[in-house]
Amino acid sequence: MELHIRYAGDDDPEKCTARKLAKFDLATLHRSHSETPYGVVLNPHAEQALSPADRPADGGALVALDCSWESAGEARFSLAGDHRALPYLVAANPVNFGRPMELTTVEALAAALVIFGEPEQAEAILSKFTWGETFLELNAEPLQRYADCADSSEVVAVQQEYLDRGDAD
Repeated sequence: MELHIRYAGDDDPEKCTARKLAKFDLATLHRSHSETPYGVVLNPHAEQALSPADRPADGGALVALDCSWESAGEARFSLAGDHRALPYLVAANPVNFGRPMELTTVEALAAALVIFGEPEQAEAILSKFTWGETFLELNAEPLQRYADCADSSEVVAVQQEYLDRGDAD
């Protein structure tokens, strides 16, 4: 699956996972909305959860926005495509380790790839990061459960189980 990243360039270049993916030709960076191809856009503000049903039939494009969490408002996500939110997952990156839903660009793309049935590609992009395998280990159960869902409503139901567990703590 083609990986595309709308690159805002407002994060520390040394910690930027999008730049590293591009360096290894694992993703294509785009400096403007108009350059960014139509695809499935990972958007935390989307009203529908990502599910296996969203996988483009022709391989298609998976699109992420790489920007600082401080500037990740809805307006930044005005990209052409089918917008979907990732379900509940926990970050493994050193900056946000253990925090739910504060994923790096590579973590978000890898999660979507696993949900789309492309675990090998997810492992390949995460292999460029010392903590990459940890992301898959921390989220192994939910990622498999999300990947086994038929549609967004099933993903939301599974996600709710994880959110309810958090409330009990």
